[in-house]
Amino acid sequence: MNDAFKTVSREIFSRMPEHKIDPTMARVERVMELLGDPQRAFRTVHVTGTNGKSSTARMTEALVREHGLRTGLFLSPHLSSVTERIQIDGAPLDEDRFVEVFEDVAPYIGVVDRESEADGGPPLSFFEVLTVMAIAAFADAPVDVAVVEVGLGGRWDSTNVVDGEVAVIAPVAMDHEKWLGHTIRDIAIEKAGIIKDGATAVVAAQREEADAEIRARAEQTGSRLLREGVELEVAGRQLAVGGQLVAFRTQAALYTDVYLPLHGEHQAHNALLALAATEVLLGGGRALDGGVVEAGFAGVTSPGRLEVVRSSPAMIVDVAHNPAGAEAMVSALEEAFDLDHVVGVLAVMADKDVEGLLSVLEPVLAQLVVTRNSNDRSMPAEDLAELAREVFGEDRVRLAPDLPEALQVATNLAEQADPTGGGTGTAVLITGSVVTVADARSLLVSRR
Repeated sequence: MNDAFKTVSREIFSRMPEHKIDPTMARVERVMELLGDPQRAFRTVHVTGTNGKSSTARMTEALVREHGLRTGLFLSPHLSSVTERIQIDGAPLDEDRFVEVFEDVAPYIGVVDRESEADGGPPLSFFEVLTVMAIAAFADAPVDVAVVEVGLGGRWDSTNVVDGEVAVIAPVAMDHEKWLGHTIRDIAIEKAGIIKDGATAVVAAQREEADAEIRARAEQTGSRLLREGVELEVAGRQLAVGGQLVAFRTQAALYTDVYLPLHGEHQAHNALLALAATEVLLGGGRALDGGVVEAGFAGVTSPGRLEVVRSSPAMIVDVAHNPAGAEAMVSALEEAFDLDHVVGVLAVMADKDVEGLLSVLEPVLAQLVVTRNSNDRSMPAEDLAELAREVFGEDRVRLAPDLPEALQVATNLAEQADPTGGGTGTAVLITGSVVTVADARSLLVSRR
């Protein structure tokens, strides 16, 4: 890590963090105005949803890039380095380019910081600065298409300064209730806010109340709707080595025997959204070349999503942090891995539905090691242990003060369950938060 990158990183991370939000697009809109509206320099696919939006965004970008177009990808959060969030042609910005982009936009950010503070408001947040940087980097590249993942919600998220030609809405579930509302209907209203006038909305299968709000937004904006279960369908699916073979039905075509190197039925549904979005964007609603689709999907990765980071015993990380995400993870784990003894390692943020998460995990975990991650919002391990014992029982829960110790305890438990040392049927599952997975990957991947 070079010194200039360290300095820029400190400046960005010193700003208001992602979990402290002033819900407005005004500051980023003002920076865009000063920069000459660079968000209009490329076509955009805008992706939101409660779970699955990162994987969907990655797959959409891969399909578009496979068609020979230059792509930008904006993701959040990151696992190892903040540079992962801004990618050109499938690769994160290197540290030198990251610094250059920040230095290009910093004077304009400074102007808006001062304007906001003069009006009694905060300066741009960490996420707002990264949004500005991503858009500037995409315009400067220049990219043909940017795939932009929403940070939180949609309607007032800073990424909503883009004019998404295609809006993708992955499944809507309960999460971030402090900011998005306490009902599925409220959350759906926020997420549907990315649907712009005359756009096409590609929508996952939703609960009835979410579906109603998304349809209302589409009608209000004169947008076209492509809905899973109506115009779109995962028409077939079977397990394959390292992933699955999937058949997709869109309005334009039936794509069969498409290899997807990701585990879980939920990833097949994410891939359907990506395919439909790309079909709208590049095919004008016409079928895409099947060979290009197969090649695009074949190279897809989604780090931190049922990712095996070590063997003997197998150590699997997954970023599931709410009950809906955990249900998808558990289903995929049971389908794709032949396991008879799974030890869980769990660290969560204190503002999550921890009881709901534990209830989903309980049937699949033989034992659970609870701890905390490196974020200051992490639930204290003692508090998490108390909740876990109510769900799992006293004998199945272990407490570790930090993640390195939790990983060691879990490894010991897994090895005790596998006295032959073969590793077959035994695994450690590390989950509960993106931060937990990032911490675990930094320990396990670097050691590997």
